[in-house]
Amino acid sequence: MSDSSFSWPRQLGLRAGDWVVVRSSAEILATLDEHARLENLPFQPEMLALCGLRLRVAKVAHKTCDNIRKTGGRRMANAVHLEGARCDGSGHGGCMADCVFFWKEAWLKRADDVSAVSGPPSAVSAAGVHSAAFALGQEQAPDPTYVCQTTALYEATTLLPWWDARQYVRDVTSGNHRAWHIIKLLVGAGYRRLVGIGIGYRLLVGAYNRFQRWRGGKPYPLGSGSIADGKPTPAEALDLKPGEWVEVKSTEEILRTITRNGFNRGMRYDMEMSQYAGERHRVQMRVERLINEQTGKMMQMKSACIQLEDVYCRARCTPLRLGCPRASNTYWREIWLRRVDGPGVAERR
Repeated sequence: MSDSSFSWPRQLGLRAGDWVVVRSSAEILATLDEHARLENLPFQPEMLALCGLRLRVAKVAHKTCDNIRKTGGRRMANAVHLEGARCDGSGHGGCMADCVFFWKEAWLKRADDVSAVSGPPSAVSAAGVHSAAFALGQEQAPDPTYVCQTTALYEATTLLPWWDARQYVRDVTSGNHRAWHIIKLLVGAGYRRLVGIGIGYRLLVGAYNRFQRWRGGKPYPLGSGSIADGKPTPAEALDLKPGEWVEVKSTEEILRTITRNGFNRGMRYDMEMSQYAGERHRVQMRVERLINEQTGKMMQMKSACIQLEDVYCRARCTPLRLGCPRASNTYWREIWLRRVDGPGVAERR
């Protein structure tokens, strides 16, 4: 479908906090190609239920991270994330990843826009959107290959070098972050790069931790464990249920349960997760199945995988994805948590 076929703006200039209305299904279908995509980004069947709703922009999705080919940061054009708009997996075999949707601005209109538009003929129907959730010829397969925004994210984005300073300016002008927050992220990244050189490692980490203790902040972020790669890692069964409260164990305790590459029985613990050490959160759900974003295949969890409320990647310390607005969920082994009676979350700094 050519760009000239659209009769409404594909760019609204949205900022975090703006209110929008999701366009009708007919309007959105008219923007899609025969594969139910716009600019290579799929419109998922789970998104149809949100058509017509008034929602607020959580973040401008001008950049994201690459979990498929591990190329680093990726640039996304004309897209936002909306508050409360996450995938329930109903069109993708009950996937429990709870991913945040990307919304192209062509699929939205400002909340005060009452104009009516008539789009061009649609190249795909609502049924076609459901079919596009599967790879070609896989819709009736017993173990289908799924297609979603997460599996197609590499195709829908372009490379964004970490040193491109315009992204950090955009982080601020979009309303995603305050300028002081971005400055702190960049200063922290510079310090971690200095630590990574290896000269005076213990001295630099110790100085960082002393400063953080003085200000009530988090210790130096670590994600490398003490168990040799390929060796067995320990497990602990708590049988946690949704609604229960847990405390994230200290970084030192968790590092004793993971390999040097950061894994416990196939699940990754990275430095972003260390930002939650010592905090108390409520269990959101036990995650039993997830779509592998690299293969599109459904993975059944062999052991407990816990998702916590309001706990997600905040892109504060991982190289190449500072300030990423995607808010990807983090998943926790029960051995990284301890059951507690109730709240007591210290202010995150």
